[in-house]
Amino acid sequence: MKYKKVEGGITAAKGYLAAGIFCGIKKCKKDLALVVSKTKAAAAGVYTKNRFQAAPVLVTKEHLAGGFARAIICNSGNANACSGEQGIKDARKMAEVTAFELGLDTTEVAVASTGVIGQYLPMETVEAGIKTVAAQVSADGGHGAAEAIMTTDLVSKEAAYSAEIGGKVVTVGGMAKGSGMICPNMATMLAFVTTDAAISPQMLQQALNYSVDRSYNLITVDGDTSTNDMCLILANGMAGNAVIENEGEDYKLFIELLQKVNTELSQKIVRDGEGATKFLELTVKNAATFDDGRKLAMGILNSNLVKTAFFGEDANWGRIVSAMGQTDVEFYPERVDVFLDDLQVARAGRGLVFDELQAKEIISKTDINILVDLKMGNVDVTAWGCDLSFDYVKINASYRS
Repeated sequence: MKYKKVEGGITAAKGYLAAGIFCGIKKCKKDLALVVSKTKAAAAGVYTKNRFQAAPVLVTKEHLAGGFARAIICNSGNANACSGEQGIKDARKMAEVTAFELGLDTTEVAVASTGVIGQYLPMETVEAGIKTVAAQVSADGGHGAAEAIMTTDLVSKEAAYSAEIGGKVVTVGGMAKGSGMICPNMATMLAFVTTDAAISPQMLQQALNYSVDRSYNLITVDGDTSTNDMCLILANGMAGNAVIENEGEDYKLFIELLQKVNTELSQKIVRDGEGATKFLELTVKNAATFDDGRKLAMGILNSNLVKTAFFGEDANWGRIVSAMGQTDVEFYPERVDVFLDDLQVARAGRGLVFDELQAKEIISKTDINILVDLKMGNVDVTAWGCDLSFDYVKINASYRS
């Protein structure tokens, strides 16, 4: 499949408008984003598995139950989580005000929030902000929207690609935020994706589930899953392709295109991990099942001992196999090989004599590849993580201040 990288992020696909503004939730940075489809769009979502689900997550689940939506309103600086009935009322009010300003039904609006947990939204400020941002949406507003959903992020995260599907050029674009509290079960992030592909709500949900499992649910920064995570996608059909209603060739191509965007956004989240100095790409090779490979990969990348070893540039491969052994995955330790880039450090579960200078050179890089070969099956799973640095502790020790 031939991809073309395009500009515009969340508004790269036909028929989408966006904007991001400062409305006063934060002290000075942009804190309110709006994304709008010009026409009715199929909609799908994947949400955090944290039992403390924030009010916007609960409201958005209700609104997207019918499989369609037109807009996404998102604030940063306040999570509207653990806020009880008042939080639910506030999330619904955000949808109501957005719908009124855009001439939509309230259920056509998805709501998202990110920031500090346990505080009530300043609703007068938010409502005034929604009126302002609704008047500013444009086809060039994607970057501003991406900036407005950031919290501890150092950089905004955007991606967009086009490809031919069913004889038509289809575009998928997106934006994401995330830097800390990143772990599977929807990671800890917000991701919003738009496409002009014509696809049924059922197939869109299936495609999103598949893609999330192979992107956002394969990244980790610190092993924490938040209360507000969600990944939403809108598909308005303006590319003009035949509606994708089954698992045919067009569906496979759409999956590839969606995966391209979600993988790039996922990797950008990890690269921006709080205090991160290393980007770790780990492949579990020849696993018996995808689930086994995922569990082992995340067991390794979530290990604080593994993460600190890479921060300290110590080729301590023993921490990798030890982390594997803590999972509930059944495998044969006596078959396991471990590589750091192209340097093999363990064979058949035993350590090798290797060049320490070569190992030091490898792990002193910013990007490090790790390969674990199980020799159990034919499934390969690649996941992404980072190291754990002094700065991570500093950032999270003073998050509210």
